[in-house]
This record gives sequence, structure tokens and C-alpha cells, in this order.
Amino acid sequence: MRTAEGWLYLAVLLDLYSRTVVGWAMSHHVDTALVCAALQMALGRRQPAEGLIHHSDRGSQYAWDAYQALLAKHGIHCSLSRKGDCLDNAVAERFFGSVKGERTSHQPYARRQEARDDAIEYIEMLYNSRRLHSYLGYVSPNDFEQLAGMA
Repeated sequence: MRTAEGWLYLAVLLDLYSRTVVGWAMSHHVDTALVCAALQMALGRRQPAEGLIHHSDRGSQYAWDAYQALLAKHGIHCSLSRKGDCLDNAVAERFFGSVKGERTSHQPYARRQEARDDAIEYIEMLYNSRRLHSYLGYVSPNDFEQLAGMA
């Protein structure tokens, strides 16, 4: 997200089944700390059993040793997209398209904190809670998880 102070980067982890954003983090740097923070949030919220499959693109921050070690520590199997295959990570790309199209590209943020607050509101108060998803039968991710007995 562009701000007058500079860029603010957002990393998210999505549950592929329910499309819920289960972990997110923001920073003015794209690095391992950013993606590890998002993963830590997801782990704290979901506490997945060993054997979970985590899929991401081939961004260097996801391939770095610290991120891979965190996955391994929790018994999570890593699946990286094929080189040059943009469709292999379509769900995450669609999420970022929604964020930009519905919120951040229309906002002139003066400070990173404004952008951060707006992104949190979008993720937690709109996207997960109220935004209807055609893939989920036109219910929100939170409602879908309740209907599926996940919540």
C-alpha cells in the first residue's frame, strides 16, 4: 500500500477451503520477518495438526531458511508454485485484487498507520466477516466456517 511515508507491505495466509484470512502481517520491508509474523498469527489462530499443506509462490521470503524452519517445526509440508506459473497461486492473487480494487487503490494514505488500520478493518471487519464470496455460495468466510462446523 502506497503512503506518503513510503510503502506498507501486507502478507496474508488464506485457508483455501473457506477463503478466510487466517494470518496477516504488515511491514515497510518485504522480508522473512514479515511472512513469519503472518504465519505465526495463523498458527496461533488455527493450531493446525501436523500434515497441513502450506502453498505459496516462489517468493524468496517463503523459500528462506527461517520460514521453512518454522513450517517444519510445526509439521507443515511446504508446496511451492511452479516457476513462472501465476495461476498456481490464484486464490491469494484474487484476494490481493479484492483488497486493491475495493479499498487500498482508492485511498490516499498519509501515514503507514492509516493504511495499516484500513487494511485491518478490511480483512477482519469486511473480508472475513461480511464480504460474500461466490465460491462459498454467497456467504462470508466466517459464516461458511460456522456452517461447515469449523468455528
